[in-house]
Amino acid sequence: ILDKQLKYINMVHKYNKTKATQVKKRQKMLKKMFAKVGDNCYFEAPLYSNFGCKHVYLGNHVYSNFNLTLVDDGNIYIGNDVMIAPNVTIATAGHPINARLRQIGYQYNQDVHIGSNVWIGAGAIIMPGVTIGDNTIIGAGSIVTKDIPSGVVAVGNPCKVMREVSERDNKYFFKELEIDWDDLNFK
Repeated sequence: ILDKQLKYINMVHKYNKTKATQVKKRQKMLKKMFAKVGDNCYFEAPLYSNFGCKHVYLGNHVYSNFNLTLVDDGNIYIGNDVMIAPNVTIATAGHPINARLRQIGYQYNQDVHIGSNVWIGAGAIIMPGVTIGDNTIIGAGSIVTKDIPSGVVAVGNPCKVMREVSERDNKYFFKELEIDWDDLNFK
């Protein structure tokens, strides 16, 4: 297993050495590195991964800013239209509280599921076994230790639901700044 893991990690190191302008090369590398890659996925370098992204499944239109850390000893499933801000960690591996088990190297892995239309804010940490529902925003700096439902804004340490996504969010994009729908170009 270690030889395979090192092979995949080396691929991530090569990816991190590519230039931002080498988009086609990066796309090809992502398809080799990840278990599944949907259309139009883009990851800023550097990217870090315990198992070289081999246990990560991406939907369509997944974007990650720099310094994403994937502790992918277990599987990570990411839906469509997901945005991941800088310095996010998504972890599937953990260690027991019992010191004797840690001394013998015991580790457990729990899959992480991230729904579609999710935005994960800068510096967030997603812990093993967590599911984040569709259309949800995880605030910057949050530590997500439990499942978060669909259609909410959740923040904090530990991360908790602050409010539901509402009609007001169709009028304002930030605080009292209104969305100018006429000025936007949707296809």
